Amino acid sequence: MQSKDHWEQVYSTKATSGVSWFQKHAQQSVQLIRQTGLSWGAGIIDVGGGASTLVDDLLDEGYTNVTVLDLSEAALSASKLRLDQRADGVSWLVGDITRVELPRHAYDVWHDRAVFHFLTSKAEREAYVQAVLRAVKPGGYVIVATFAEDGPDKCSGLPVMRYGPDGLHAEFGAPFTLLQQEREEHHTPFGTVQKFIYCLCRKEPN
Repeated sequence: MQSKDHWEQVYSTKATSGVSWFQKHAQQSVQLIRQTGLSWGAGIIDVGGGASTLVDDLLDEGYTNVTVLDLSEAALSASKLRLDQRADGVSWLVGDITRVELPRHAYDVWHDRAVFHFLTSKAEREAYVQAVLRAVKPGGYVIVATFAEDGPDKCSGLPVMRYGPDGLHAEFGAPFTLLQQEREEHHTPFGTVQKFIYCLCRKEPN
């Protein structure tokens, strides 16, 4: 995983709307979370959520049990400032997802847009999957979005991995059933297009 210092610098020196991954609304993510059919009280964790507006969208939808985890305190601070008093209803965690120890079977939905593709070593990816296995409830859902095979090979000056749906699902393996895949053409604030894939999986009860 890239250093905390890198991401603190990014979020301390750039406007949250001035980074390539900025979305005014996380429509694709919200749609997939809706499709799980879970209740408003379902536990949802947004991994690498940082300054993302997904938390705003989820609160607007009516979800009441949202956790946002990020490596960067500056990114989380930006979200808290934007949400104002609504931030008090969100759980905020600072940590490296390949190292942090999340509570066991705490979440019904695990969401990650654009963290997993920064894990360029096998050891990092294995640690990430172990975190998912620990933290997601049996029968819970995992939504991971990465750059597609025809997406960028770098982001924020850092190398990334690119995936097709089958390759991404293979990283998680047999404990997870692939339910749905979606492609997205993300239009950056700079007028470029980044191609993403989204995979919705269910963690098998066994």
